[in-house]
Amino acid sequence: MKIAILGGGLTGLTAAYYLAKENHDVTIFEKESFLGGIASGFKMDDWSWYLDKTYRHIFSNDSEFLGLCDELGVLDKMIFSEPETASLYPVLPKTHEVNIYRIFPVDSPQDFLKLPFLSLPEKIRAGLIVAFLKFSPFLSLYEKQTANRFLRETMGQRVWDVLWEELFRKKFGKYAENILASFIWARIKKRTKKLGYYQGGFQNMINLMEKTLKEKKVIIHKNFSVNGIRVDRGEFIINDKQEKYAAIISTLATPIILNTASNLLPNYYINRLKQIKYLWSVTQILETQTALFDKTYWVNVYDKNIPIMGLVQQTNYVDKKFYGGKHILYIGNYVDDNDARLKMNDKELFNYYFPYLKKINTKYLIPDTKYYTFRFPFSQPIFDAGFLKNKPDYITPIKNFYIANQDLTYPYDRGSNYAVSIAKKVCRILLANNS
Repeated sequence: MKIAILGGGLTGLTAAYYLAKENHDVTIFEKESFLGGIASGFKMDDWSWYLDKTYRHIFSNDSEFLGLCDELGVLDKMIFSEPETASLYPVLPKTHEVNIYRIFPVDSPQDFLKLPFLSLPEKIRAGLIVAFLKFSPFLSLYEKQTANRFLRETMGQRVWDVLWEELFRKKFGKYAENILASFIWARIKKRTKKLGYYQGGFQNMINLMEKTLKEKKVIIHKNFSVNGIRVDRGEFIINDKQEKYAAIISTLATPIILNTASNLLPNYYINRLKQIKYLWSVTQILETQTALFDKTYWVNVYDKNIPIMGLVQQTNYVDKKFYGGKHILYIGNYVDDNDARLKMNDKELFNYYFPYLKKINTKYLIPDTKYYTFRFPFSQPIFDAGFLKNKPDYITPIKNFYIANQDLTYPYDRGSNYAVSIAKKVCRILLANNS
């Protein structure tokens, strides 16, 4: 069976791998000059490891990703550790020389009990609800109310104000109050203290998969933009080329699918999927002589006056020796289409962020700083009631045209584990429908 896969990200590569294992003829079409998509990495001359374009790790319970590593014979390449994660809050300084921000570890129940701003009864109440969510199976009630309402009613208004509101605001912007409770259930359910990183950077695994696919005779077209798809006698033709395919798996973002296959998909289906809302991801990476944080890896920013969602000090997780002895800091955000950060060049974006970094750590020095910026559209679907009603499924109205993109990870957040999971599932569905 000849199968075309649109998109050479981790989902597309994984789907190609499992289909090729079943001796199908697979062709990948990727518009970029590289594979991996949002999971790809880059390397500078004095680095021995790749660095991911967006901060990346897996959880210790990410069985689908680890299973793929095992099949590829590289499970030993996964390095697990327990880096410190924390929350950053503004505090009242005793003198003008003291930082006005402090970070509080949030790695254990003991850390949670030490967190200021909440009373002991509030902490206990919130802790019990977190434990309930952690061990609860998925319940339909999570899709019948917003996270805002659920958390306020179960933990209390004060806990929502202190612990949750700013996180949702930074993650989903103006849609924060509309996000379903299913999202927070999935977020708490999945998180583990132990995190895993691929030796040499996740790009090393992408490179291995490319090599493996070529050995399995998978055809990979890079720098190939799919501009149109049509059907001829039940088979698909891409860009009016002579090749015909019995099936297509699209791993492209839903809005891109709608443009690419606009003449193929029925209007009612297109209009439904157009209702889904998305945010961009904007990530700037700083390569500096000094670290913003001494030992903390991941910091959630709780101050509404700081336009940063998360700060990830990569070199407090992966040794700086792999990056030429320099410290690596990710500055991460999700933004809407009108955000000015989408139009700033690297230096402008750095100048925008640096005053806030200096407020967080007044001793932060940046001589000879290098910065790298990556922006990806449609990175964060808005998991609201409209999404639940309109989201795509693997099977589309067109026979043998399948979707396998990040929208299918709901209610979980996007990540490497779910890229592998949805790839395996779409392959099972495709093969079952053509058996």
